[in-house]
Amino acid sequence: MANLQFFKSHQLWKLHRKIAPIIFIPFFLTAFTGMGYRLGRTWMGMPKDQANIFLMIHQGEFLGEPLVPIYVLLVGLGLIAMLVTGLTMVRLTQKKRKNPAKDSPLNARKVHQILAPILLLPLFLSASTGILYAIGTNWLGVSDESAEFLLTIHQGAYFGSVGKPIYVALIGVGLIAMIVTGINMTGIFRKKRAKVSSEKS
Repeated sequence: MANLQFFKSHQLWKLHRKIAPIIFIPFFLTAFTGMGYRLGRTWMGMPKDQANIFLMIHQGEFLGEPLVPIYVLLVGLGLIAMLVTGLTMVRLTQKKRKNPAKDSPLNARKVHQILAPILLLPLFLSASTGILYAIGTNWLGVSDESAEFLLTIHQGAYFGSVGKPIYVALIGVGLIAMIVTGINMTGIFRKKRAKVSSEKS
């Protein structure tokens, strides 16, 4: 049983690490432009035509209108896959460590593991409603009421006009923090720096 859990954890870890570098840039762009659009419009009085630049990048419109739902689908499914594999890894690790060290130093891994369960539901809702909105409005011809309902969940509009931008800011900053700590854990940049140093020497 222990060997089976180790195998599952190892396979999920490999999948998690393989997906991460591929979707690092789309995730960062999605989080940053989502915040830029909402905070710019709500708090900074940004004109709609300028804010729409953020929205265009957020939805992948720079790839062309026909590819918008495909882009949103791939990024959304990528995020959901990272959430599922990541949370499963955390649970398997917690089961393996019966007495986790509470006094361990705060590092990228610990921050990543703390944020993961907190952001799981909001990020899942954001990804799934984003996918449904893009596919529904572009391919399925959903009604305006249904589209508005999906946007309400996606943007956290149910928190009201004051809570909505705060929700978007927290989710955006949280996702960026997950990206930064996650990439740090993969050691990609450390390997590149080590390679450059060895070439110089």
